[in-house]
Amino acid sequence: MRILLVEDDDDLSSRIATALRAENFVVDIARNGEDALHAGLTELFDVAVLDLGLPKIDGVTVLKGWRDSERNLPVLVLTARDGWPDKVSSFKAGADDFLAKPFKIEELVLRLRALVRRSTGHASSRVSCGALVFDAQLGTFELNGLPVKLTALEWRVLSCLMLRKETVVDRRELNERVYDGDAEVDSNSLEVIIARLRKKLGADAIETVRGRGYMLSAAVSS
Repeated sequence: MRILLVEDDDDLSSRIATALRAENFVVDIARNGEDALHAGLTELFDVAVLDLGLPKIDGVTVLKGWRDSERNLPVLVLTARDGWPDKVSSFKAGADDFLAKPFKIEELVLRLRALVRRSTGHASSRVSCGALVFDAQLGTFELNGLPVKLTALEWRVLSCLMLRKETVVDRRELNERVYDGDAEVDSNSLEVIIARLRKKLGADAIETVRGRGYMLSAAVSS
């Protein structure tokens, strides 16, 4: 799950990013509204955390710019402004959720996971594909009722495929959602991760669709 974190407070953005990365999120940071608007219009993200009081362009204007350009990524507004008028203006601009500072990082994580889950069409927090079950709120996987141990990169790939189960996910999209923007990525690293997942889930669990990408199928081992 790739997050665009828009926050101009360097200390706060660093603490949020560290906490989210510990939860296996890929985090890109924008520290002003101009950079945020550009990133949201040109790159792929699963969800955005958007502060309102930003330099150059305010958060509500950024959000309107995304929505006017039909960028429909879920947006959680995170701000010290907790008055009703700010909530109204945020929701009118197209916000999906609102969290006032100070906040618990655990609550932010749960809200972000719920936004991503709902945006991919899953009403329940438990998503199943064959014998594989993903608890999107807890971030855990079970196969035949037993926990599946995953590395951070394996978790990112599998969660992306799981939320789009039985749908082909483009290789570029997977790479963008798995690796941080400044990470040095080997050309075959995604194939290595897919191979490791097949060993854990079954050889037929992840299908390679030549020239397009990968698909998690209902053939996950039972």
